[in-house]
Amino acid sequence: MNIKDLKNKAISGFSKLTKQEKIEWLISNVFENPKEIIREFTTYWHSDETKQKVFDEISENTLTNFYLPYGVAPNFLINGKMHVIPMVIEESSVVAASAKAAKFWLDRGGFKTQVISTKKIGQVHFYWHGEGEKLRAFMPELKQKLIHATKDITANMEKRGGGILDIELVDFTDAEPGLYQLMATFETCDSMGANFINSCLEEFGKQLPEFINQNQEFSAEEQECKVVMCILSNFTPESLVRAEVECDVQDLGVVEGLPAEVFAEKFAQAVRIAEIDPYRATTHNKGIFNGIDAVILATGNDFRAIEACGHTYAARNGQYTSLSHAEVKDGRFRFWLEFPLSVGTVGGLTKIHPLAKRSLELLGNPSAKELMQVVAAVGLAQNFGAVKALTTSGIQKGHMKMHLNNILANFEANAQEAEKAREYFLDKVVSFASVREFLEGLRGKSFTSKV
Repeated sequence: MNIKDLKNKAISGFSKLTKQEKIEWLISNVFENPKEIIREFTTYWHSDETKQKVFDEISENTLTNFYLPYGVAPNFLINGKMHVIPMVIEESSVVAASAKAAKFWLDRGGFKTQVISTKKIGQVHFYWHGEGEKLRAFMPELKQKLIHATKDITANMEKRGGGILDIELVDFTDAEPGLYQLMATFETCDSMGANFINSCLEEFGKQLPEFINQNQEFSAEEQECKVVMCILSNFTPESLVRAEVECDVQDLGVVEGLPAEVFAEKFAQAVRIAEIDPYRATTHNKGIFNGIDAVILATGNDFRAIEACGHTYAARNGQYTSLSHAEVKDGRFRFWLEFPLSVGTVGGLTKIHPLAKRSLELLGNPSAKELMQVVAAVGLAQNFGAVKALTTSGIQKGHMKMHLNNILANFEANAQEAEKAREYFLDKVVSFASVREFLEGLRGKSFTSKV
């Protein structure tokens, strides 16, 4: 197909169409079976038009709602307080593993968490050609000018105890001639703060060339400043939270048939492997994010920013490594996680999405710091459950049992068949092939799955 033909298939003004008109265009140009498509899309619209309007306005070109399971993991004892944790995730074993780990540690003191710091970072990237010492000497005055120039933006945040904490000059001229950066640190209290930070940064970007141009200490060439971009950084190594569990080794008890001492040592070795090997660390950390992302989604926070930050933090020393750590020392087992986390409990989806509001209510309407600690505890719990399975019975036994419902749905098992299958596989290994064979035995005929 040539460029002209491709352009003929393009559409202008798609975003201006109504939702119904968008669906009709897709049916005419992409989908077949128009009745089925319309039925599927409209089935997932909210029956309350007011609530559906909220979902429609969250994103662009919205056609329908995409459902994910919303579950809870009970029995989380965090800093002496019990929690029921909301989790939104499609992977069937995650909520079960988190709940099981929470129950395990409930009898051993629960999770201890601590917020280490909450600073967030934004940057103004600019080019300036001159004597670096002159620019560095100008920084104290420039900092005060920029802070004063953003007073209208920061006033409300400052009333809540937040605002601009500092502005520093970062010199990148060794890597790129003339490249500098203003690195600003912020406290955004209970909000995620993205809009607040970016508004401040863009005002910095407007004022920076003017302030430099007005400096009589600079030559004509040095009075030229080119701002490239102003944007927050999702890498927030100073917005840090810690979660840990600890008990006497003997208090671990017999774990899946392993004596406590054997389990503790094997568990610590598995974590050590994730510290050494990036291939293992990637999957190890993915397990941590299974728990973290599920809570972040449930509370209307930005899981993409949190994942990006976490992975950068895992590679901060030049090699990608485990985010969690374990040790067996002086008869004590200790497992901990230190993680950069930037979350909010006011603003954004946290107050727009009806279930995000319910999630925060379920957690006792926490502050941002309290939510950081809950999220870190769930990440640690999920990691504990995964490593515990890997070092004892293996990951597939529990995972595939939880996956059984999905396999049964794939084969369109009815309620009676599903009940018999669950009973049959209580003490057997679940696999796609074994479920097929079992259902064929029930039905007395072979068949294919939906995929």
